[in-house]
Amino acid sequence: MTYIPKGTKRHWTAEEESLLAESWGVCGIPALAKKLNRSQQAIKIRASRLHLGPLLMGGDYVTLNQLVTAFNRTGSYSYKMISWVENRGLPVHNKRVQQNTFRVVYLKEFWTWAEKNRSFLDFSKLEPLAFGEEPAWVAEQRKRDFKACSLQRKDPWTPAEDAKLRMLLEQYKYTYEQMSDMLRRSPGAIQRRCADLGLKARPVRINPHGPEAVWHQEDYDRLAEGIKSGESYMSIGKALGKSEKAIRGKVYYCYLTENADKVRAMMAGGNWGDGAPEPTVWQARLLSRSRAEMQTTMTMLVEALNCRIKQVGYDPALEDHWNQYWQRTTCLHWDDLKHCTAGCTDCDSCAEYKKIPPQYCARCGATFYERKENTFCLQCRFDRKKQAQRHWCRVNAKRGERP
Repeated sequence: MTYIPKGTKRHWTAEEESLLAESWGVCGIPALAKKLNRSQQAIKIRASRLHLGPLLMGGDYVTLNQLVTAFNRTGSYSYKMISWVENRGLPVHNKRVQQNTFRVVYLKEFWTWAEKNRSFLDFSKLEPLAFGEEPAWVAEQRKRDFKACSLQRKDPWTPAEDAKLRMLLEQYKYTYEQMSDMLRRSPGAIQRRCADLGLKARPVRINPHGPEAVWHQEDYDRLAEGIKSGESYMSIGKALGKSEKAIRGKVYYCYLTENADKVRAMMAGGNWGDGAPEPTVWQARLLSRSRAEMQTTMTMLVEALNCRIKQVGYDPALEDHWNQYWQRTTCLHWDDLKHCTAGCTDCDSCAEYKKIPPQYCARCGATFYERKENTFCLQCRFDRKKQAQRHWCRVNAKRGERP
């Protein structure tokens, strides 16, 4: 574009107005001013006359606050950043408008993320076409969420519901599932409400060895299809004739999590059991399928450690003997594993005591005391290590970008 000196008055052409309308909300005002060879004030005035609206509302994105509010989610800003961004990886970008910076989410990236986290989001709260054109799967997911909301309420408990809950508990004849149908609350919500109200009574438990406790291959296939299609656990339980607690227990037993979005990602479109992770030691000790094997393994580990302790000659009584002498912590001849390297039996009658000499850090100049000679103090050694790690990441990231 031909350079025009400042102060020269010129009219806006149709091409310039079209370019301004197309770039409004995509580029910042300084970038538009440079592209059109006009002042920033002229860009603002022309955009106002063309009724382009605020700059932040003119792009293919929404702010993080608008996104969360559209799903009728309330809470602090830290909740949004932790629950949506950090825990579930919502892609967020920073958009600068004049002197302010806003967190925005591009709609194309949002719909990709939403498909992977459809169990976390409640599309029945989102108005149709609230963000423009929607993917084909959103309409079907909205129907499932409406059905799930009709089976279970998620709003706060009312005094009338609390009174009805107490009345049902006092009869001692209703199970969690029966009370869930009457109150339209999940069994977990009923259990939590009983604890919040300090109620000692609990619903009647069903027979864990009854007919409904038996699982067939058709049940597993229906459960896998329900999770892959984004159905709630309550809807799947109604279809299988089983309780929601039974569904959650079976999911956790196989995939070690009740998060349907994580289970769907592990399954990756396969059958039930595909992609199931191996349990950790802590998880294995709680699962019936691995509890006995884990107890045997831990017993063998304890016996091996006891054998090693005997070989090393560790004596707990000797450890208690040395703990009464505080001088050992400042003595150069003390070793935490071998105890006194000078061969003394106690610190009170020791004639070989030698105080740890001071050392000076070559990086920060601080005085530190260590038995082993070092050039840097402990904090500086840690900082240097982290600095080297960051340098390694930068170098390898640059190499990875090269073709």
